[in-house]
Amino acid sequence: MTSPHPVSTLDLALERERSAQPLYQQLYQRIRDAILAGRLPPGTRLPATRVLAADLAVSRGTVDQAYSQLLAEGFLLSRAAAGTVVNPALDPKRFGQHRPLHPAASPGAAAGSATSSMPLPFQLGLPALDAFPRKLWTRLAGQRARSLSQVALSYPSPVGYLPLRQAIAHHLALFRGIDCSVEQVFVTSGFQGGLGLAMQTLLRTGDAVWMEDPGYFRARKALQLNGATLHPVPVDQHGLRVEDGIRRCPDAKLVYCTPSHHAPLGVTLTLPRRLELLAWAAQRGAWIVEDDYDGEFRYDGPPLPALQSLDSAERVIYVGSFSKTLFPGLRLGYLVVPPGLVERFAQAADLFAPSPSLLDQATAADFLQQGHFARHIKRMRALYAERRAALVAALETECGGRLRIDQHAVGLQLVGWLAEGEDDQAIAARLWAQGLAGQMLSTFCLNGGQPPALLFSFANVPVEQAPALARRVKAALDGL
Repeated sequence: MTSPHPVSTLDLALERERSAQPLYQQLYQRIRDAILAGRLPPGTRLPATRVLAADLAVSRGTVDQAYSQLLAEGFLLSRAAAGTVVNPALDPKRFGQHRPLHPAASPGAAAGSATSSMPLPFQLGLPALDAFPRKLWTRLAGQRARSLSQVALSYPSPVGYLPLRQAIAHHLALFRGIDCSVEQVFVTSGFQGGLGLAMQTLLRTGDAVWMEDPGYFRARKALQLNGATLHPVPVDQHGLRVEDGIRRCPDAKLVYCTPSHHAPLGVTLTLPRRLELLAWAAQRGAWIVEDDYDGEFRYDGPPLPALQSLDSAERVIYVGSFSKTLFPGLRLGYLVVPPGLVERFAQAADLFAPSPSLLDQATAADFLQQGHFARHIKRMRALYAERRAALVAALETECGGRLRIDQHAVGLQLVGWLAEGEDDQAIAARLWAQGLAGQMLSTFCLNGGQPPALLFSFANVPVEQAPALARRVKAALDGL
């Protein structure tokens, strides 16, 4: 007797445009993952190939190929007239111990983690890759590659390519309110390279560190791996609760924070709290690592100046990245360190974290110096404003009774608050099963205490796709 668990309850929708995988392989993976996850128990009868082909609007040959692969691997069993079933000999106790083949097929997948597949709708940590000027970048990179000198083939400067550092300093002075010398700028391998260099230079095992709660989980894990003792500090509508941090751990050595656009709640650290944080750091001799990951994208006025622009006591290490403004595959970031730390950071960079590819640095320098970067930021700010408005409107139309959307006018993501008692983990799992990268807020929490919520990036959601995607979110909320 077969299980009543029908395949029709699963979302087997295939990606025809956003994936380079053949359709049969996508279908094979979805059925395989459903079997391993226990959503298709042993004995479950699968639809006939012609029926499933009609349901998915694909050729019968596509379904035949997927079924043949699953039969060959032992996931399915053919019973002639009785049809094709999930192999009854499979042991259900072993289910749930296997990772899906798709790198992002789990609600716990790390936002912004490495993946070779096309971005999923709502995936955090990515800019609008479809809108990046690839032809222009390719032309600049080609010009640089053709003009490489013999000197350029040697070891590059560990602190970074000088013209790029000059261009970064100029950009920060104009758009982030940061007045720094070129010597204070260090080019790194993305945000992780910058944070790693700061930890290597400033922290010792066991040092106390304030960590925003909720806060960026990759920074949290990096600090923990480096041996820091983390002290969670709550975040409210005004940003990091500095008073709570002082009460809980007055002698912390370092603070990690995202003052321009809190990750993930989206709030901005208010001026009174900025001054309070800087005063405490100056008094205690603590360091502040300011992660300014997407502060350029503000939609109700010009970007706010960085926290570093207020730092008269020279306690702030500013971490920037081109991952959100250009593309994360470039792996270019930068630090701005206080003048008194330049020599220490230079030594650490030379020994532990030399700068990235000279060709990439030179191409980025040309992109900035020739004015393309400023124009690109302006275009993307307008594009993101449109995509943000479209997704907010669609989610409010389809899910207004289930989701309350925060509309902070900065950054690349939205927070959708669920009703108290909702199971955000189950909803996120249904979203991932549909090929949607909804992320749980709880992933970012150290001590919990936050109401259930989901995070949605709008960067890679074209305006015309927002209504259909919002309907798929509603289906996940309804448990369909």
